[in-house]
Amino acid sequence: MYPTRPRSALRTAVVWEVVRAALERRSAELGRPVLDVLDTGGGTGNFAVPVARLGHRVTVVDPSPDALFALERRAAEAGVTDLVRAVQGDTQTLPEVTEAGSVDAVLCHGVLEVVDDPAEALGNLTATLRKGGLVSLLAANRNGAVLARALAGHFAEARTVLDAPDGRWGAGDPMPRRFTGDELGELAGAAGLRVTSVHGVRVFADLVPGVLVDTEPGAMEALLKLELAAAEQPAFHAVATQLHLLAELA
Repeated sequence: MYPTRPRSALRTAVVWEVVRAALERRSAELGRPVLDVLDTGGGTGNFAVPVARLGHRVTVVDPSPDALFALERRAAEAGVTDLVRAVQGDTQTLPEVTEAGSVDAVLCHGVLEVVDDPAEALGNLTATLRKGGLVSLLAANRNGAVLARALAGHFAEARTVLDAPDGRWGAGDPMPRRFTGDELGELAGAAGLRVTSVHGVRVFADLVPGVLVDTEPGAMEALLKLELAAAEQPAFHAVATQLHLLAELA
């Protein structure tokens, strides 16, 4: 099961498979079928609702009331309203809306790129975890952006991404910040987390012309299998659009 429609699954399958398996393992370790999961910046529930469908309780903290409304509607359609709680807030207000040491897993997808202080944000997230709790951390990859800008013919912008401290290609770049794998690892370590796995996300999905995937019989399934296989190989991490770290509270 993937948390989004098949076309979008090309971009989310890797993360979903890692998260699903990690939650299953943690549930077995604790000897209880229901985990408490915090999805910060979870928006409309692309991951929260599928996690709830696994039987876990999910709290989504997001600053957008419109996104939370869509989340509640999606949860209702999936029949998991009783397992999904929507809370308006952000990483800065987490201490006010989530009890310290109260959750088994945290999903932090596409959040560190946009917060004012990534270290503070990750620290606030980690504070919500019980001992041994999991963190699924997904963030934009600086090196992947270098490749993407170069392939688009924007060579000066590619060089700017390579050298800029925030990994941006200029004032028109919609992404506030990008990270290298080492930078994400250092942030995780400083927050008291131990990284257990790293995966490259969207290694090929953003580079392959959509017409090939949409028109060639079996192409999407084949590309999906390729994404899953390449994600685990460190050689492909440098060219992925995003990096996914799975970590646990030491």
